[in-house]
Amino acid sequence: MSIDFKAEVEKRREPLMEDLFSILRINSERDDAASAPGAPFGPGPTAAMKKVLELAERDGFSSKNVDGYVGEFEYGDGAETLGIFAHMDVVPAGTGWDSNPYEPEIRESKLYARGSSDDKGPTMACYYGLKILKDLDIKLSKKVKFIIGTNEESGWADMDYYFAQPGVVKPDFGFSPDAEFPIINGEKGIVTEYLNFNGDNAGTFTLHSFKSGLAENMVPESATAVFSGSDIKADFEKYMTDNKMDGEISEADGKYTFTLKGVSSHGAKPENGINGGTFLARFLMSYDFGGSALNFLTVAGEFAWNDHTGKKFGYEYFSDEMQVPLSTNPSILAFEEGSTSNVIANNIRYPKGITSDDIKAAFEKTVGNLVRDITISDHNMTPHYVPNTDPLVTTLLDVYSKHTGQDVKGYEEIIGGGTFGRLVKRGVAFGAQFPGFTDTMHQKNEYMEVEDIYRAAAIYAEAIYELAK
Repeated sequence: MSIDFKAEVEKRREPLMEDLFSILRINSERDDAASAPGAPFGPGPTAAMKKVLELAERDGFSSKNVDGYVGEFEYGDGAETLGIFAHMDVVPAGTGWDSNPYEPEIRESKLYARGSSDDKGPTMACYYGLKILKDLDIKLSKKVKFIIGTNEESGWADMDYYFAQPGVVKPDFGFSPDAEFPIINGEKGIVTEYLNFNGDNAGTFTLHSFKSGLAENMVPESATAVFSGSDIKADFEKYMTDNKMDGEISEADGKYTFTLKGVSSHGAKPENGINGGTFLARFLMSYDFGGSALNFLTVAGEFAWNDHTGKKFGYEYFSDEMQVPLSTNPSILAFEEGSTSNVIANNIRYPKGITSDDIKAAFEKTVGNLVRDITISDHNMTPHYVPNTDPLVTTLLDVYSKHTGQDVKGYEEIIGGGTFGRLVKRGVAFGAQFPGFTDTMHQKNEYMEVEDIYRAAAIYAEAIYELAK
């Protein structure tokens, strides 16, 4: 059967964008304070997921809401199941946007909104790919199950809950529209190591508080420290000038509040950001702080500052023939005077050949004398890899080549990001960002090229067809 999928997408350009706008307008940041039965991660993620299910029901799919954790709908039938894994939750929007992050705008052929590229834009492109097959009443020999998560950005508890339900079986193979074309067939392991500190001070300077970071998978954009001691405002202004960074200074009741602004980016690519937390710590650590406050500033400002490979922490691994490096992102930095809950959360993406225990051992050897204790996140994702000879990979690459004219036979790529593609053994990430794209995921002014959304929809339609026909 010959189908012009590009032409089918052209017929649906306006409704596709209208549906995408309706989802982008929903603030689906996690909000634990508003967690409730049926909305385990707050109302936003579940509302966005429900909106997708509403669209699916409108278009004739039979959908299911799994207690607010996951939404699903199916098309086709067969002994094997192709899984498509997407998510509706987003990281916090942060500050500094040129427009309302939850009122999508198209400017200069770019669609600006939080979630436009991660992952609502790609999800809607993929949804329309499946919708086209249904609209055309294409018969498939495999079942296609579209699975919508609500907690991909902060722990994957949605999928843990979903796959623990009676009768739920993992798809035989699948992909996630949550990364890049041509394909992502390997993903590093992901773990967060928590370096815990006491809250005592000793010295002529006192650190009352230090706050930086919004989520473990984001490079902190800004940091704010409240301290007392001598007047170092002129020094800070020079530091900002020397490092070409902006900030704010205020003073009240003998306490100084310094804020330093960096550049946020996705935690999988910390080299794309400027970590405001480590830069502020580096400035403060040279003054007469003491006790745990100084230890906190030293770990952040010396060991974690300006080093995305973890060399200063004692791990610099290349584990296989692809020379995949480890990366680190000190994503949450929190200190309160007198508290015992002070922490530097170091989010680490690691290759095959090492374990989280190896990483913890390196921390203990290099900074163990500066911290109270070191703990590891419960949710440790081990490295994932699907060979480029797997029929899933070769089929997706063939479809991509057909639509772009690019010869990508044998292509493979391993990334630091973690996608739902790794939920199944034969799972990959496929699109929706095209080569040469500007990565704005987890940053202010996130956007996706409008035409890329339509291009991706046609690729997804044919990919689903070829995998399940």
